[in-house]
Amino acid sequence: MAFTNQHFQFLCLTLVLISGLWATQSLARPLDHHKASSLRERHELWMARHGRVYKDEIEKENRFNIFKKNVELIENFNANASSNKLYTLGTNAFTDITTKEFVATHTGYKKRSDSTFGGPVTTRFRFENLTDADITPSMDWREYGAVTGIKYQGQCGCCWAFSVVAAVEGLNLIKTRQLISLSEEQLVDCVQGNNGCEGGEMKTAFEYIENNQGISTEDDYPYTASNGMPSQCLVKSSMVTINGYESIPPNDEGALMKAVSQQPVSVGIDGSGDEFMYYKSGVFQGECGNDITHAVTAIGYGTDTNGIDYWLLKNSWGESWGENGYMRIIRGQNKCGLTLDASYPV
Repeated sequence: MAFTNQHFQFLCLTLVLISGLWATQSLARPLDHHKASSLRERHELWMARHGRVYKDEIEKENRFNIFKKNVELIENFNANASSNKLYTLGTNAFTDITTKEFVATHTGYKKRSDSTFGGPVTTRFRFENLTDADITPSMDWREYGAVTGIKYQGQCGCCWAFSVVAAVEGLNLIKTRQLISLSEEQLVDCVQGNNGCEGGEMKTAFEYIENNQGISTEDDYPYTASNGMPSQCLVKSSMVTINGYESIPPNDEGALMKAVSQQPVSVGIDGSGDEFMYYKSGVFQGECGNDITHAVTAIGYGTDTNGIDYWLLKNSWGESWGENGYMRIIRGQNKCGLTLDASYPV
């Protein structure tokens, strides 16, 4: 059969299509490779920034894969955030670990079945008679010099100690005009009703400070992030004392607001979700429940420029988390159970 002009045109068209497919595939490969390379470069930069060192290449590869998954989660959330999303997520010092690992090592709230350690629990709430005229529409105890810098509990489940210390530091400033950084490690080592780095609750720590007639300074009893044992308890001079503590009626944000208007308050919270772990900025309204896993300190409240009411919380996860270590969380919804276990020193 003769090779006609139609055959020639068909052959040319086929070659064009094949060459186009080859070009498309060759372009796709460098793009995919570039994406992977970019993530690896980001991981290397992240490691340098946070001082992360892995024991071998196998661990590094495993941690990179977790890092990659978490970065994708964060970027997908931010890219797909609807107009009613009030907050953003971001990478932080914990982006190479799983949520389960994080909760196991960086939270630590564990409520005791018996709350009578050191004496009966008080039911008094001294701020119940405050009226709206007595309460400022916004409060930030940082502006009054009642909040020490953000601290980091490390891989020690003693959030309860940091929550209590921040509340006592704030009250001490209000009463004495002195802001003194106090010792979380003393509570980790010495509070027998709790379990050191294995978890505990705030009320037991308040009772210890009262019964011990005070707590030492951070300088005298520095933090080690190690699991405390009674034999390690080395009580030195007690710099700050309290007379006890009082609890806030549960599920009552009005009562919590009254208390926070007067002093920083220890609160339990559900900090176990991905969105809580990677919270970066804005007013948090993400997924969480009422299963209290973590403890923070409420140091204020306010209303943002969009008219959204929020609580201001001080955390103990370092400055890479949240708004330089702090969180604004939506107010008026008992979000993450933050009124279920709230108390303050007196």
